[in-house]
Amino acid sequence: MPIISRFFGIVIYMYWKDHAPPHFHAKYGDDEIVVEIRTGNVSGSMSNRAIKLIQEWRQLHEDELLEDWKLAELKKALFAINPLE
Repeated sequence: MPIISRFFGIVIYMYWKDHAPPHFHAKYGDDEIVVEIRTGNVSGSMSNRAIKLIQEWRQLHEDELLEDWKLAELKKALFAINPLE
């Protein structure tokens, strides 16, 4: 479970060789969601404020997220992605 970013108490990570479509996981406190990289569709529950921050970050880093997804499919080391500031 490589962690690729952290910001405002939110931890973003991907699993190696995870199921399609391309997505990442986000954890904030006890809440966890799965976010599709291309569409932003969310599964799970988390505060609206945290989801808005995650969606803003996703839009800024979509290309980098897709590159990390490709690496994860090959079980290679993922790149860290800059946090939301």
